[in-house]
Parts: sequence; structure tokens; C-alpha cells
Amino acid sequence: MGASDGILHRLAFWGIPISILVLGLKLVAWYVTGSVALLSDGLESTVNVIAAIMAWVVVGYAAKPADHDHPFGHYKAEYISAVIEGVLIVVAALLIVQEAVGALMKPTMPGAPVLGLGINTIASVINAGWAYVLIRVGRSHRSPAVIADGQHVLSDVVTSGGVLVGLVLALATGYAFLDPALAIVVAVNILYQGWKVISNSINGLMDRAIDPEEEEAVKRAISKNADGALNAHHLRTRKAGRVTFIDFDLVVPHAMTVGEAHCICDRLEDAIHAVLPGAQCEIHVEPESEKSHGVRVVTQ
Repeated sequence: MGASDGILHRLAFWGIPISILVLGLKLVAWYVTGSVALLSDGLESTVNVIAAIMAWVVVGYAAKPADHDHPFGHYKAEYISAVIEGVLIVVAALLIVQEAVGALMKPTMPGAPVLGLGINTIASVINAGWAYVLIRVGRSHRSPAVIADGQHVLSDVVTSGGVLVGLVLALATGYAFLDPALAIVVAVNILYQGWKVISNSINGLMDRAIDPEEEEAVKRAISKNADGALNAHHLRTRKAGRVTFIDFDLVVPHAMTVGEAHCICDRLEDAIHAVLPGAQCEIHVEPESEKSHGVRVVTQ
């Protein structure tokens, strides 16, 4: 397990006790108030605990080195985790809607509101800080599972914020129905966040190309560092978890030796790694009789 893998695995592990702590705080807040919105918030946090455990397991599995059965590594396992986490987010939102609709039929004012709001606010602050860490580190190390976990926790923060607003409005106006009504509004937002997590992960499983900005950066790196070659074409890219795969054809003169072509390939790989750290490159060298098309390179 590399240094980056170790960082991600340890980070994912700490998500388990943190999510359990937040769940406990939210259940206490619901217990002292009887608020359906706080109960709904707690239901989503139970999903956070499951997601944290799953993220820890999957990040560790994805870090396993390539083997005979998985020559390209195990990185895509992170996408599977992210898809499941997106589904869990949607399930949590549906559970919130179910509880809130039932409460709309017989709305009641929550008890001990100040204590309940205070406890829930503490839980939200913990979640907000943890979501920031997960998303920042996940993006830095290009981990879909950790990013999805962070987005899930962030959706929980949004839920808690909406719940707090609903409770305050209900207490200020005396309209008890605002408590479950706002819980439904928040659930709709959670559904949207869950769909984004699922769609992004499916794109990864389907070998979607890298972002246009990253692809342009790769093309510029090839153009500026392919002196001696005649042309580069058939550029293909894909992401698998935290690793990006780049492959293309490089056209060289007939008279060029294998050693000279190899030096150009090494230079191109270094240039691509400079713009996409950790990228795995496959360069197919072709003679100059091949048809020129695709990414042009600068020659002397």
C-alpha cells in the first residue's frame, strides 16, 4: 500500500467513529424533543455509519496491487462503493419523506427545543468539518469513494441545517406543520445529491473520458515534448478510481532506432505525469507511413 493509499485508508477509518458519534448526538436530540425532523436527520446519519464502514473496506481493497486476475489494479472498486453510497443517500431521503408525511397528518410541537437544537448543532458542526476534510483529501488523491463519502456527509449537513431552520420557524410561528414540511423539502435536496453521486460513479464504471480541461493539458504536454516524432494520434483516456489511463499512437521516422523512440516516450510520460500525477501511459510507436490524424505534435 503506497503513501497515498495509506492516507486514504486511515482517513476512511476515522469516518467510522465520527459517524457513530454524530448519530448518537442526533438520536439524543430527537429523544429530548420528539421532533420528526430530528428523527429524519438521525435516520440519514444511520446511513452515514454504514457508508463510512463500506468506504473504509473499499478504499483498502482498491489499494491492492495489480495481480493476474486484475492486471489494471482494483481501483474501480471505489466506484462500486460510491454507487452504493448514492443509493443509500436516496434510501435515507425516502425514509425522511415517509416520516415527514406521517407527521404532517398530526403535527405536534417539539419539546425541549433549545436543548435539542443545541445538540443537533454540535453534530452539524462536526459533520461540516469532517465533510470538508473528506472532500479536500479525496480530490487531492483522486479517490471517488472518499469524495462520495464527503459529499454524503455534506448532504447530511444540509439536512441538519434545514431541520434547524424548520424547528426555529415552527417555534417562532406556532405552526407545528413547518417541522415535517421542511423535512420533506430537505429530502428532495438529498435525493438530488444522491443522484449526482450515482451518475458520477456510473460514468467512471463506463470508462468515461477525462475532463476536457485535463485532456487539453495532456494534448499540450504531448505537443511540447514530442520533438523528433512526426505525429501523435488516437488519444484515448479513461479514469479508474484514483488512476487515469492515457494511451495514444506516436508516429516516428522509419530511420529512427528503437532506443531513440523509447527516449521520446519517456519524455512524453514525464510531461503527462507533470499535468496528471499518477497517470498510467501506454504509447504505441508507429512508422511514418501511418495516416496522420488526431493530436498534432510540434517537431523541429
